[in-house]
Amino acid sequence: MFKKLFSKKVLKFLIGGGIAALFNLFLIFVMVEGLGWNDALGRNLANTISIELSLLVSFFIYRLWVWTGGVWNIKEVIFKQIPLYHLSAGSAVILRIFILFPILDWLKVDYRINTLIGVLLSASLNYIISDRLVFKNQLKNQQPEIFYPEGLEAALHAKDYYQAHKHNQSIELFSIVIPAYNEEEGITPTIQDISQVLTRENIPYEILVINDNSKDKTEEVLKKISTEHPQVRYINNYYPNGFGFAVRCGLENFDGDAVAIVMADSSDAPENIVDYYYKLQEGYECVFGSRFIRGGKVIDYPTHKLIINRFANTFVKVLFGLKFNDTTNAFKAYRREVIEGISPLISHHFNLTVEIPLKAIARGYSYTVIPITWTNRKTGISKLKIREMGSRYLFIVLSILLEKFLSRGDYVRQHSKFKKIVPGEK
Repeated sequence: MFKKLFSKKVLKFLIGGGIAALFNLFLIFVMVEGLGWNDALGRNLANTISIELSLLVSFFIYRLWVWTGGVWNIKEVIFKQIPLYHLSAGSAVILRIFILFPILDWLKVDYRINTLIGVLLSASLNYIISDRLVFKNQLKNQQPEIFYPEGLEAALHAKDYYQAHKHNQSIELFSIVIPAYNEEEGITPTIQDISQVLTRENIPYEILVINDNSKDKTEEVLKKISTEHPQVRYINNYYPNGFGFAVRCGLENFDGDAVAIVMADSSDAPENIVDYYYKLQEGYECVFGSRFIRGGKVIDYPTHKLIINRFANTFVKVLFGLKFNDTTNAFKAYRREVIEGISPLISHHFNLTVEIPLKAIARGYSYTVIPITWTNRKTGISKLKIREMGSRYLFIVLSILLEKFLSRGDYVRQHSKFKKIVPGEK
């Protein structure tokens, strides 16, 4: 059995990539630690040199072992195959040198981890492009050994998406979960705006606010609101403080058939909650909003956060092969069976915003993407600290990628009451 598995192209590719990655790490370690290139310019130079040399190593490993056959003369290799291979890796190299490495270095991510992340992203792009462009002619008369590895293709193929049967698609109660930490000024207008819009649309709802052990008068405000509005209730977070803990507390206590996670600072438009509700009623299991597609909008978004946001979402999009481009936004909606199917959740902080949707996608739940509007808070201060969250986001993204790539489908639902739909369909 091991011999049969070992003969597969994917395993050979992974082993070859692993050898090249170790070579890359060795080179950058020698240059940074041995030669003393341990400043920003030196680390970038060391990264550039190690990338080029490890690319050449990986080319010959793949050429000799993974994509065998073809023409093997010096002219063909030097003037055609190697340039094509560099072309295939060029986009990943540029991303890694000029965007990924500097940003992660600025976030104070250890250069070894930084390099490993770059290697993983480069390997993903290299496999797809190399298989379809660089070595395509060598395989055109052969039957492919296997399908492309799951983790390096689109997160889910259209055949794996489903829509609820008519008898099982109705949302009788829509829950709104709002984590709140020191939001005494902002929580009242947030709840009032959501209540007015959902009442006007005749949508049966509950609003569940999780007081994340606030140090101001948030709990006093919530007591008053919950007394005056029967659809509103609150509980105190029984986990340690943290955005992720607060949302997890809410997801363990909502009563509805579906749930939307909404921020307490009025940054999420109540009208988009209505859009989410009707998409769920159509049978989708997840509804993801994007601020960065046609019809989407951001108002007063801090420039530095916007730049980091677009980089982070592009990284996730490429890594998982998604068309969705706003994974990090918390404002999304899910049917109850999705929340049950992705449990247990493990994020303590804002990295929960990527854990939930990526697990839902990787485990086979249907989703659609719609444009949404985001407005920067008018009161209070943001709780998201980018420097503190960088490595936590990476941990969650890579752990789900490993689940998807190595678990052999153990966590993908095997049985469903759902029909096929097109992924990302509006």
